[in-house]
This record gives sequence, structure tokens and C-alpha cells, in this order.
Amino acid sequence: MKVLVTGGAGFIGRWVVKKLLDSSANVWVLDDLSNGKQSNIEEFTEQDSYHGLTIGDVSDPKCVEQLFGNSYDICIHAAAQINVQESLDNPDKSFIVNVVGTHNILSCALKSRTKVVLIGTCMVYDIASSDGISELSPVKPASPYAGSKLAAEDMALSYYHGLGLPVAILRPFNTYGPFQKTNMEGGVVSIFAQNHIAGENLRIFGDGTQTRDLLYVEDCADFIVAAAFSDRATGEIINAATGKDISINALALLICKDANRIEHVKHHHPQSEIQKLAGSFSKAQKLLGWKPKTSLEEGIAKTDQWIKTDYS
Repeated sequence: MKVLVTGGAGFIGRWVVKKLLDSSANVWVLDDLSNGKQSNIEEFTEQDSYHGLTIGDVSDPKCVEQLFGNSYDICIHAAAQINVQESLDNPDKSFIVNVVGTHNILSCALKSRTKVVLIGTCMVYDIASSDGISELSPVKPASPYAGSKLAAEDMALSYYHGLGLPVAILRPFNTYGPFQKTNMEGGVVSIFAQNHIAGENLRIFGDGTQTRDLLYVEDCADFIVAAAFSDRATGEIINAATGKDISINALALLICKDANRIEHVKHHHPQSEIQKLAGSFSKAQKLLGWKPKTSLEEGIAKTDQWIKTDYS
């Protein structure tokens, strides 16, 4: 099996590459290193089935076309502009990377009939109901990031319905774990964990009552690879979630165990906040036999250990 992973030097992409190599797939990586780091995948360089990193941009059609000369069986497309605030400050970048970049991937994949697994986002959804967010729940993109990701999904589905290209759309919920950035470009768990370990206060944007469904990254990678290898995922939109949400206030307290070290600050993009995110993974379980394995407490412990090791 020959697999191209775009964004493969990034946080989730790195774990997808590892899972693929563990599954004996042959893996190629494309990344422009704007979010990812070459050091994230250095450990794979000695493996025979790892065929290296191409530093390039999915929005560059010549780069994508040249890379697709390998005629892959699967392209896992994780490369994206992923920062909500950056998308509000620079909407053009979200469009170029997420929409134009996805079109370039689809266009080349069509020539070789390569299955495209598009990594979407839970940020396209409206607020969760009491039953949680399913794939049939309403969408409400509240940032150019979310809007461009939704547009990329529609483009991919048009290639499936109109041109017969095998495509799967995956929407992981709030993913966290080792190799996630611990600065303001990272996720809330990694930021809180880093601040806690450094003895700093944990800063919460807004009142902290907003909730998140926190998915450990290795569970997320298992989900992505399962969908990539399954014909049952083709033509489908599939969530990956834990089915449990936690408020940001409760998360902060769980990590630092001291309410005096928690402070609330003005939200920098309240208009793009989703107050309640809680997903349903029933479709993933039905189609792929997938369900999350890692508890939040276990995932936080693994993240803490990685941060302590990485920054020691």
C-alpha cells in the first residue's frame, strides 16, 4: 500500500505516519513546515517503508503534480491552515491553503484514481444538542477557517458524486497529546499542561463554561488509518469523538489542581467560539469498528510526560 500524507510532519499527521508505518504501508510525506516540524518525523527516517519528506505547499499545483508521479493508493490530506484567529486576520490564506490546496490534491488524485481521505474539523458544527453532535447535525462555520474546511469537504464530495473519485471526509473533535504545540498555536490541553509544568497560571479565554470533547491523538490516528483502509468509509462523513465533553474551567482544574492558578481573560474571538462541543462516534463504531480507548486522565498524563521529556 502506497500512502501520501500531506501535513505529515504536523501534530496529527505525525501520528498518522507512525500508524501507517506500523501497518507496513509505504509512506511519503508532504509538508511546508509552517505548522509541522521536521524533527517530528526524524525517528522514521531509517525505516525502509518511509520514503521521506518533501518540503512543499499543497497550494502549489506544480509541487502536488510532481509528487503524485508516484501514483499512490491513498492520500491522507491533513495539510491545512488550522488557526482560527489567523483565519480571521487573514481569510485569504485559509481559502488558498484549505480550498485551493484541496482542489490541487483532488485534481491530481483523480488522474491516478487515488483515494483521498480529507481530515476535516468539528469546528464546522453548530452548538451541540443534549444528544451530542452527529454527522447529520447542523453546520455553522463561524470563522474563515471553518468555512474553508467546509468548502474543501464539499469540493471533495463533488469529486466523489460527480467524478467517481473515492473520498472519505473525517471530522475529529478536539485532538490533543504528544507533539502538539504548547504555545498559543497549540490546543488547550497542551497549553494548560505546559503552563502547569512551568509553574505559570492557566489563562482561560472567556468565562470558561464552553465545553470540548477531547480526543487523544493516538486514538485519532487509529481512526484516520482505519477509515483510509476501509471501503465502507468511501463517500461518507464520519466523526471521531469520545462522546463526553468537559468545560474549560473543569479541564484547567483537572490539570493544575489549584483554582488560585486559574485566571480568566478577554476572549480574542468570541464570535467564533462554539459554546458546547460534544460528539457522537456511533457512525465510526458502526462502519469502522472504531471507538476511543484513552481516558482524558490517561491522555493528560501521557501529554505531561512528553512535555517534561521534550523540554527537559
